[in-house]
Amino acid sequence: MSIDGFVSDLDGSNTWMFGADQEAKNWSVETLWDAGLHIMGSRTFWSMAGWWPTSTDMFAPPMNQIPKAVFSRQGPATLDAVRARAGNGQSRERQSGAESWAEAYVAGGDLAQEIAKLKAQDGKPIIAHGGVSFARSLIARGLIDRYVLLVCPVVLGKGLPLFSELDAPMRLKLASSKAFPGGAVAQIYCAA
Repeated sequence: MSIDGFVSDLDGSNTWMFGADQEAKNWSVETLWDAGLHIMGSRTFWSMAGWWPTSTDMFAPPMNQIPKAVFSRQGPATLDAVRARAGNGQSRERQSGAESWAEAYVAGGDLAQEIAKLKAQDGKPIIAHGGVSFARSLIARGLIDRYVLLVCPVVLGKGLPLFSELDAPMRLKLASSKAFPGGAVAQIYCAA
């Protein structure tokens, strides 16, 4: 997120996020590898499913190889669209684990019940990627146990805030903090 609390600019872009801070990027990739499941809303899923399967970016291996769950009111139709897209005209080579996008679990029920069901499974932590409205819904319902925030040394002035749906202040406890040479700071908070 930006110093002023935005997780994307107004048009949903986050190209400002990492800059040239290789240590912050490395930390982020390690954090992704710690996940047992990636969860996201359907619009973010659709966007990522069109990018990661053929990406050679350093984030691609954990993004492709770790299982996914997509939260969608359209149910299995979300995956049908991803499967159709995956078979149409992608000339770039598919990366290891790319099939995980087409094999994602589709969560279409009550958000709190679906999250409880996923948390009850054995394994590594769940990482929620967004989009912003999905993340806000998780926060507003108290469904997040740990916040892993990478605060980037940029001020956007305007953008999409992460914590704007809270009805009351939320107290958190700082679990750890790590500063990177490029100015980014990783902050991990737990519910107080």
